[in-house]
Amino acid sequence: MFLKQFRTYFFIAFCCGILFSCKEEVLPKPDGFLALDYDKPDYTAYTSTDCPYEFMKNTKAVVRYKSDCSAVLEYPEMNGALYLTYRPVNNNIKELLVDAQKLTYEHVVKADNIAEEKYVNDYHGVYGMFYDVAGNAASQSQFYVTDSTSHFITGSIYFNVTPNYDSILPAAAYLKNDIRHLMESLKWKK
Repeated sequence: MFLKQFRTYFFIAFCCGILFSCKEEVLPKPDGFLALDYDKPDYTAYTSTDCPYEFMKNTKAVVRYKSDCSAVLEYPEMNGALYLTYRPVNNNIKELLVDAQKLTYEHVVKADNIAEEKYVNDYHGVYGMFYDVAGNAASQSQFYVTDSTSHFITGSIYFNVTPNYDSILPAAAYLKNDIRHLMESLKWKK
């Protein structure tokens, strides 16, 4: 008899435990993203004998020059690159500025925000604009620099992956700092 009562009470307790224990709805966990950490950058002077500018570049970047003094700074570790396009100024500074701004604002469809930062270095005659593009745009940062009379350079970061802002954010932030360092160290050759 004691065993029969024990089984009955155990069964009732077990059923109550099942009914009252699961009150929260079970939700799937969100996708996890890889945490990317990069070493502090080390910069070295970079110049080409054929091109009218020089700058400090990250030692992790591999530079490939084109015949028109445009260049690609490849970052193999990040699967991305900084594309630099050089154009001489021949009484066409207005067109070059419009083209650079138009290229940046083509990303407005996918971008959450585009922040502009002016850059002025009177000592070296370097003037420009840095664009910080937030969201799933193809390019996370763009810039242009010029001396307003002879030289004009535009630059854009691109990654060799489908844009997912959360996933590429650490690499994009790292390369944004490289762009700023490049702009601050850029000098025109006389």
